[in-house]
Amino acid sequence: MNSQNQTSAMNQKIFKLGLSVETVSVYLMCCSLADTDTTISTKKLSEMWNSTRLSLLEGLKDLETRNILRRIISDRAGNTVYILSDVKNWKLL
Repeated sequence: MNSQNQTSAMNQKIFKLGLSVETVSVYLMCCSLADTDTTISTKKLSEMWNSTRLSLLEGLKDLETRNILRRIISDRAGNTVYILSDVKNWKLL
């Protein structure tokens, strides 16, 4: 990441939404991938995730429900690609 031209994908509001630690961790991993111009995918996230696959998938679902993360493509093998939504589009519930 070229820190002179780009800002971090992470938004501090994530910590004020009352999400689980696991969901916030998934978000932070997604931001890390975005900051390095790496595709946010279940494959990449699974390589980084150190808990159960179920907890990763639940975190992704929570982020999708709040429109923090958007699914853009998925294949039949369960590999899904996501993009981070702009904070103005988040559902703050």
